[in-house]
Amino acid sequence: MAVIRWMLTGLALLLVAGNLQAGAIEVREFDDPVMEQRYRSLTASLRCPTCENQAINDSDAPVSGDMRDRVYLLLNEGVSDMEIRDHMVERFGDYVLYNPRLEGRTYLLWGLPAGLVVLGALLVVLVVRARRNASARRLTDEERARLEALINRGRTE
Repeated sequence: MAVIRWMLTGLALLLVAGNLQAGAIEVREFDDPVMEQRYRSLTASLRCPTCENQAINDSDAPVSGDMRDRVYLLLNEGVSDMEIRDHMVERFGDYVLYNPRLEGRTYLLWGLPAGLVVLGALLVVLVVRARRNASARRLTDEERARLEALINRGRTE
């Protein structure tokens, strides 16, 4: 029994230490549930500039905390979601957007997947046509004579 108590105490201490190490939990107060949803949506759609591929709502980086604070302040000032995204792009660059905008410099990024699908479909059509045409061509007189000789030789044996 004493061993089980020691194990449970050790497990509890590990859990407490893990929670302390995780850092402080940010609490944002919203009077309007729509505003809270907008905040959650915006912080989930903005990427941390210092983290590899992590949204600012999941990142512990100081710059992500600053970005969350700025989103919260701008929402409380009545700024629209698009204006908040524009502000973040202006400050940190296009990298902060998970879904880049459709602009002149991003046409290739957006069009490349569709272009590759069309190119692949065209390639499949061309290969199928080439095989169909190759199997449907007529035999030359020499090929016909050789084929008949092979067939006749097979019958005599």
